[in-house]
Amino acid sequence: MPDPLFNKVALIGIGLIGSSLARAIRHAGLASTVAISTRSEQTLEKARELELGDVYEQDAAAAVRDADLVIISVPVGASGAVAQAIAPALKSGAIVTDVGSTKASVVAQMQPHLPDTVHFIPGHPIAGTEDSGPAAGFADLFEGRWCILTPLPDTDADALARLSAFWEGCGAMVDSMDPEHHDMVLAIVSHLPHIIAYNIVGTADDLEAVTKSEVIKYSASGFRDFTRLAASDPTMWRDVCLHNSDAILEMLARFSEDLSALQRAIRWGDGDKLFEMFTRTRAIRRSIIEAGQDIDVPDFGRHALAHPEKP
Repeated sequence: MPDPLFNKVALIGIGLIGSSLARAIRHAGLASTVAISTRSEQTLEKARELELGDVYEQDAAAAVRDADLVIISVPVGASGAVAQAIAPALKSGAIVTDVGSTKASVVAQMQPHLPDTVHFIPGHPIAGTEDSGPAAGFADLFEGRWCILTPLPDTDADALARLSAFWEGCGAMVDSMDPEHHDMVLAIVSHLPHIIAYNIVGTADDLEAVTKSEVIKYSASGFRDFTRLAASDPTMWRDVCLHNSDAILEMLARFSEDLSALQRAIRWGDGDKLFEMFTRTRAIRRSIIEAGQDIDVPDFGRHALAHPEKP
């Protein structure tokens, strides 16, 4: 086992991402000490029961003392409050990062509170499931997935290299981009699909007579896959919508225009238009599989990825 990259890592928040990080850090030997903090006494006790860390604190400031790396894993709307709470206790030279799926808002919330003596490098691992809580995590969640870092203009190169090495140690591939570009990209590849899924499942729920019979009964079709997205953490997705609203509204407008074009093709029986669109989108699915970002098995490959030993 190589020497740890960091002496102490503090995880603020211990949901799916935080608990998966705790397991990945332990598995890869990335830190000598893992400190875990969450406001909920019950959640903290569950993390202790699962032996996810070495130190457990309800007080985030206590958890980050002497930490070389601090990872904020809370809903993006809480990022500023966490930064304000931990700022006085941060060690000089520490790296502070996060895992939120919006970045410009996180920078705006956190940067004003953090001292100049630390290295603030926002981040976003593009990995997850519909499950949440300390028991939901697993060590290989980040294996073969992208982690996008959004370093600020004055980011220290050595600190960026150390954080990149950390994520690579967790199994992720690392890329960098500016926060605004990240937010526009994620609006189309993640945020909009979730919003559409929430909306479709909500529409089905409004049709109560159908929802309680045929929709649930025959949900082995495409509807089932929408429900997987729509089962994601409501607090997290509320905050995503509120904190990346400009990019999401831009993508919703484009989606609405394309949906209107599809509606016209169906109304006018334009089979050539429909065939061209479905052929183009099918090729995109195949390219995602070829890029190693999914596998060609049922259930989007989630079962096979999480439990490779099971059929």
